Amino acid sequence: MKKPNNKTGYEATKRLRNRDPQSRGGRARDEENRTFNAIQHTFQLPRYLQSLEVRNYSKTTIANRYADLVTFTDWAKDRSLTESDSITKLHLESYQRFIWRHRKANGKPLAISSQRQRLGAVKDLFKYLTKNNHIPANPASELELPRAEKRLPQQALSLTEIKTILNHPDITDPLGIRDRAILELLYSTGIRRTELTNLQLTDLNQERQTLQIIQGKGNKDRVVPVGKSTLKWLEKYLDEVRPKLLITATEKAFFLTSYGESFHPDVLSRQVSKQIQQAEIGRPGSCHLLRHTCATHMLEGGADIRFIQQLLGHAKLETTAIYTHVSIEQLKSVHAESHPSEARKKPRK
Repeated sequence: MKKPNNKTGYEATKRLRNRDPQSRGGRARDEENRTFNAIQHTFQLPRYLQSLEVRNYSKTTIANRYADLVTFTDWAKDRSLTESDSITKLHLESYQRFIWRHRKANGKPLAISSQRQRLGAVKDLFKYLTKNNHIPANPASELELPRAEKRLPQQALSLTEIKTILNHPDITDPLGIRDRAILELLYSTGIRRTELTNLQLTDLNQERQTLQIIQGKGNKDRVVPVGKSTLKWLEKYLDEVRPKLLITATEKAFFLTSYGESFHPDVLSRQVSKQIQQAEIGRPGSCHLLRHTCATHMLEGGADIRFIQQLLGHAKLETTAIYTHVSIEQLKSVHAESHPSEARKKPRK
């Protein structure tokens, strides 16, 4: 009779490092190795994506554009629209309705931002086709995108909630130490999930207590401070855990999966979401919630908004300014001090 495998954490994942890379079921390491079908060549997708590379667009942007345009060319192929010059404004409006009606696996529609992204990719493609004389006129020139929503971000975590989450990983297990270091870094620095997955060993300066973000969003570099508590967890991970996960000596990624490879952003999101869920704080969340919480707590602590802008890597102050609208603790304090109904409750001197 086969004995049950009760191993968990690092011990349970040791076998993963001995598997053939081709059988792991993960993503291909080279995301630029794309295969284009006939209709995608007709729509000049290879040349269009190359033009983005020439203009120094980030790999993430190019990968997103490719995925969005594959959706469009598949839709066109299903309707026998196999020539780029046969597409009209009416066709594109029909595609816009198709995107609007689309439902995800959970039954929910695409977010307005996702709809705008998919349609924006199509508009930019046809702009390219027209500019380079592949088609005589641009059918997407008057296509109107859905109005952008002005929604407040998810409410930031409280100090009690963030402490509960940070303390959740089992630090008696190597993978728990790694996960604690990841959570600490996301909260301490507010970096994006993709920025964390792209981190290299040389990006951390332990002596100066800083982290260098190479080619963050918009291909922009920046340097952010790392708190002393977080630095201790990063050092513990580097000294005790990373050597156990490392398979190939040439691997320079800072955080490693059980396969000894760098994280994919989606895998990281699932990992962080799992930690937040298991912490049982009564609400869902992922990497962006920790980024948002970092900014909100710093604002409530008196940090200047321009410093927060630099920390988060926002190109425009308006993007950072949304945190001035959601710092509820500051608003409650001002309300208690200034609102007449609250003022009446104060004891007379």
